[in-house]
Amino acid sequence: MKHCFVFPLGLTALLLAGPALAGCYADYKAKQDDPLRLHYGVIELPDSACSGPGAARDEIARRIGHGGWSLLNVMSLFGEEGLNERRDSAGHYFLRY
Repeated sequence: MKHCFVFPLGLTALLLAGPALAGCYADYKAKQDDPLRLHYGVIELPDSACSGPGAARDEIARRIGHGGWSLLNVMSLFGEEGLNERRDSAGHYFLRY
């Protein structure tokens, strides 16, 4: 009788783990001053930064700040399915940070 429950429980655990394994990404706009430079980028985020725009904003600002950039805004959060459509637009800043 135990075997009847083991398979469904294992399957349920696997299905619930699926979304956690999926990537979390954001697209953003940033700037540098003197001279003014702007860029649009795509960045991969840890799960902890994917709970909402505020958490993503803090993580992105910290990471791009090391390159001398200031975050202007977070455009959106998305999964792996949104990467290809943003690749060309992000250019050099596609998954750079």
